[in-house]
Amino acid sequence: MSIPAPRQTSTLAVIALVAGILGWTLLPFLGSLGGIIFGHMARGEIRRSHGQLDGDGLAVTGLVLGWINVGLWIVGIIAFIMFFGGLAWLAAVNS
Repeated sequence: MSIPAPRQTSTLAVIALVAGILGWTLLPFLGSLGGIIFGHMARGEIRRSHGQLDGDGLAVTGLVLGWINVGLWIVGIIAFIMFFGGLAWLAAVNS
């Protein structure tokens, strides 16, 4: 009876998770982009490995952290533009 070899965790999936976490801590925008890019690369690598690689959950977590952070950045930028655009409009109307 042979024991099957344990599956190896995808390095790209680990990098995606670390980048996604860095996107929320030390590298706000770049880490998020890294989490998204490496997460997609890791999921493709895991699918192509036909069961030899593990770590899909790590890759998905990196993707989710990255996309949520990018979405919040976009909402923040839109709010910033609308706020200061409104102030400029008020200044123009009251002049």
